[in-house]
Amino acid sequence: MDRTASTTPQDNIAASVSRWQMPDTLVIIFFVAMAAALLTYFVPIGSFQTQDVDYIVDGIEKSRSVIDPSSFTYSLNEAGEPKLAPVALFEGGGGTGFFNFAFEGLVSGSKWGSAIGVIMFMLVIGGSFGVVMATGTIDNGILRLIDKTRGNEMLFIPVIFILFSLGGAVFGMGEEAIAFAIIICPLMIRLGYDGITTVMVTYVATQIGFASSWMNPFSVAIAQGIAGVPVLSGSGMRVIMWSGFTLMGLLFTMRYANRIRLAPERSYSYHSDAFFRDNQSKASLDSRFNLGDVLVLLTIVATVAWVIWGVIAQAWFIPEIASQFFTMGIVVGVIGVLFRLNNLTANQVAISFKQGAATMLEPAVLVGCASGILILLGGGGPTEDSVLNTILNSAGNIIGQLPDALSAWFMLLFQAVFNFFVTSGSGQAALTMPLMAPLADIVGVTRQVAVLAFQLGDGFTNVLVPTSASLMATLGVCRVDWGNWLKFIWRFMIALFVVSSAVVVTAHYMGFS
Repeated sequence: MDRTASTTPQDNIAASVSRWQMPDTLVIIFFVAMAAALLTYFVPIGSFQTQDVDYIVDGIEKSRSVIDPSSFTYSLNEAGEPKLAPVALFEGGGGTGFFNFAFEGLVSGSKWGSAIGVIMFMLVIGGSFGVVMATGTIDNGILRLIDKTRGNEMLFIPVIFILFSLGGAVFGMGEEAIAFAIIICPLMIRLGYDGITTVMVTYVATQIGFASSWMNPFSVAIAQGIAGVPVLSGSGMRVIMWSGFTLMGLLFTMRYANRIRLAPERSYSYHSDAFFRDNQSKASLDSRFNLGDVLVLLTIVATVAWVIWGVIAQAWFIPEIASQFFTMGIVVGVIGVLFRLNNLTANQVAISFKQGAATMLEPAVLVGCASGILILLGGGGPTEDSVLNTILNSAGNIIGQLPDALSAWFMLLFQAVFNFFVTSGSGQAALTMPLMAPLADIVGVTRQVAVLAFQLGDGFTNVLVPTSASLMATLGVCRVDWGNWLKFIWRFMIALFVVSSAVVVTAHYMGFS
């Protein structure tokens, strides 16, 4: 009997486990899309009516169209029963069938956001930073910075984390983290950390600031205005909350970063980080750093400062920000050619731009397909019949039946779950706050607490849900697979949710208003 050929059931199980891998992000999106399509066969469609609500920001009166929470009606069929709108496998004439969802998602939205705007933003900044990287300035600057810091590298994490959290709190920084991650990721890996650390100190930090902000114009200000709460009221409590959550995120990041620095192979992104390690290993240790490199860095710093000013003072968004980074790429390319950085020529600048944009194609596809899921559920606004509106109305009715403290907590839970479908902070505020505010009155929860539940539920889940275009883009530029990201972030998400729950319930019992 050949013992080498015999296997036991335990061996087979072990072999199966060793062969199992986390599904690719695109596979996950496909099955989520399938589930969304199946929902359309069981959940009837409905719609709301809208109304205009006035609110004041910085002394300026603004208005926003929001849904009337008492206006929900089902769309009825000829028999007078709630109507279903099942998604077909395929639709012609520009319709949306299940197999249309990828294309429709990729071309959905406008230049101001959703899929197409974010995708074009990614391609433009990817190309621009491709030019920056082609000059060699970043690699050589990293080497020079490491030489100068000599053991103080750990200062990078707290400084960057706090700055990005502040950016999220003050002007709703989110998409902007994508561009910064491109710069910071090679630096972090050169210092012995990983791509996940980069995502933490950039995008996750912005979302911690976004969620716990006292003045975020895209979240708190809109939600308070819609709910009839004085805009920027409760700032004192929220500043304390921001400080606490930022410290919590920083400590978690520092602890993880220290562990990875001691044992890099323990990183969930260790294999994908090889791209950065291999490219860096080819760089000369004799770092060149001349006037041309200084001008490149000054151009980057000036662009970042200019973009921050534009976002705060001029309300710039995706089109304007992308244009500034495109201009930066041109200026850096000219500097590279004039100073012969890495022997750049005009043609090499063009090639570098195309190669930089090409690195964004994979995350761009994920962003578009994830947006297609929302289209399967109806995708349109509150006045258009959709499954999404029915889900919103049903959840609102359930929350309204609970005891007051539990209702406050379920508002947080509902906002966290609903953010999977609507990742825009302002969009979610417009959709949910007209329902949550009157529900808060009914169950004895202050509207300020309802706003608090909204901002925490909306903001923190942005670091997890694959429907977040900004998250997927940041993971893409750092070459971190969403499956590996999930393995890493789930513990932190549970901690955030537990603390958020405590904050909301405590605020309710304190009569936060």
